Amino acid sequence: MSGTHITRRSLDGRKAGRTDWTRLDRQSEDETNDQAASDPDAAPLVTEEWLAKAELITPNKRPISIRLDAEVLEYFQKKGKNYQTRINQVLRAYVEAHKKSA
Repeated sequence: MSGTHITRRSLDGRKAGRTDWTRLDRQSEDETNDQAASDPDAAPLVTEEWLAKAELITPNKRPISIRLDAEVLEYFQKKGKNYQTRINQVLRAYVEAHKKSA
């Protein structure tokens, strides 16, 4: 932290935006929707393709600290991002397999 300079700023000196709020207030919701639909940068965030690729994240996951062999960790990391999810999937498959045999 030493050597770090902290600069204070306030909102008073900020530049005014270029949005014409008066025009937007007069515009109907249908006009706004039509403009958004014709804007290529305003594509819908949720599409059928996105939903097909979406992955359900189990909400009951808990952060932990775990020690793994370096070789095991490197194997999963080399497969790309989301390596922790893949480790979890392998462990889940192990648990499910042993639940059935117990």
